[in-house]
Amino acid sequence: MTGKTTKNTSDVPTEPAGTVKAPRLDQQLCFALYSASGLMTKLYRPLLDPLGLTYPQYLVMLALWEHAPSTVGALGEALGLDSATLTPLLKRMEAGGFVTRRRDAADERRVLVEPTARGQALRPRAKDVSAALACSVPLRPGEAKALHATLTHFVADLRNAVAKDASADAEAPAPGSR
Repeated sequence: MTGKTTKNTSDVPTEPAGTVKAPRLDQQLCFALYSASGLMTKLYRPLLDPLGLTYPQYLVMLALWEHAPSTVGALGEALGLDSATLTPLLKRMEAGGFVTRRRDAADERRVLVEPTARGQALRPRAKDVSAALACSVPLRPGEAKALHATLTHFVADLRNAVAKDASADAEAPAPGSR
């Protein structure tokens, strides 16, 4: 352990001279976002159970109702998921009768995904999910809209930062390649 525990009201460990004190867990933006995401998913669960969908499956259906058929790559991009995460999810959805997957006749490397009749039949009921969730979220409509706009902008900026980091990593020389 690097510091001593003090007996003051904050009960936060002291740091050795010259080191930066780490913010507390409740001061971390990442933790607030993580907690909010988990709680939102819990609010969705009782609304999605009657549809036979998990929250990630619901997101897939929302994306497919907007653009179908869709490639696995396009779905992954829309949902922010890599194919290693998305493929098993789609396999479970196909086994459940919600989607079909097939090779693109024009390009065998691509897999097209689209809702089945059962998957399409859930679409009208999904409107009820959104309405019911809006009643469960402790925000006024204007606050919800502002939060959505802020988070959408934040996510876009984070995606750009991640893409820049990945690009910089790809351009960096491999260790020991001098």
